[in-house]
Amino acid sequence: MTTVDAHHHVWDLSVRDQDWIAGPELQSLRRNFTVDDLASEARAAGVDRTVLVQTVTVAEETPEFLALAAEHELIAGVVGWTDLTRPDVAEELARLRELPGGRYLKGIRHQVQGEPDPEWLLRADVRRGLAAVAEAGLVYDLVVLPHQLPACAKAAASLPELAFVLDHLGKPPIASGAREPWTSDVRALAALPNTVCKLSGMVTEADPVSWTVDDLRPYADVVLEAFGPQRLMFGSDWPVSTLAAPYDQVLATAHELTGPDDRTHIFEATATRVYDL
Repeated sequence: MTTVDAHHHVWDLSVRDQDWIAGPELQSLRRNFTVDDLASEARAAGVDRTVLVQTVTVAEETPEFLALAAEHELIAGVVGWTDLTRPDVAEELARLRELPGGRYLKGIRHQVQGEPDPEWLLRADVRRGLAAVAEAGLVYDLVVLPHQLPACAKAAASLPELAFVLDHLGKPPIASGAREPWTSDVRALAALPNTVCKLSGMVTEADPVSWTVDDLRPYADVVLEAFGPQRLMFGSDWPVSTLAAPYDQVLATAHELTGPDDRTHIFEATATRVYDL
């Protein structure tokens, strides 16, 4: 079976700082992480293709990522960033697709988790940008916190032509063991047919030192039931995931949380279809 890692990052601190990497608990991330670093681990784990996802809201990052995709066979798609509120967002998306590697642009993401307005996605200027993403044939990745999930559902309901991909299960509070209102809200989102979820980011939402597969299972079971394997895809969230586990363990854990009949969808088919890899 071909395996797709639908969510990872790279960065070069000599090009730009990653200002979100702050505090002693993130110190191990304060170095460069390259495609070559990932490739050795991914290939050893049996991963054939990946989706490279934006990390900072800087316009220059997306063209750099597209160029990396053109250079590295491992990268099959890029989820980039652009300012959804700019008046010429449609033209900007078209420009990005004309750049070297532009054919690898598959989606757009914004750090909604950092927006103080819990209904940022529902603003008129943002919604116009989301409509442009849909018209360009791209998908939209949602990186949000649990309290923002209701707005995600409203946005997805208002734009049925746009595929919304929920990153990291919407960051449930695994470390505390709490399940509500996250469970109800993620089920409401999953009830919309134009939504997909990534089985990603779980090990770092749990206690990064003492987590177990059993800690993750209740949350994985919710999204497996709510979205079904045909709307669920694996993502490593490397290198952020290295705070809690090495790459091969993250992949093995995802296998342990899923059944054999579901794995073709979760580890290959869903990402290939949704991102048009």
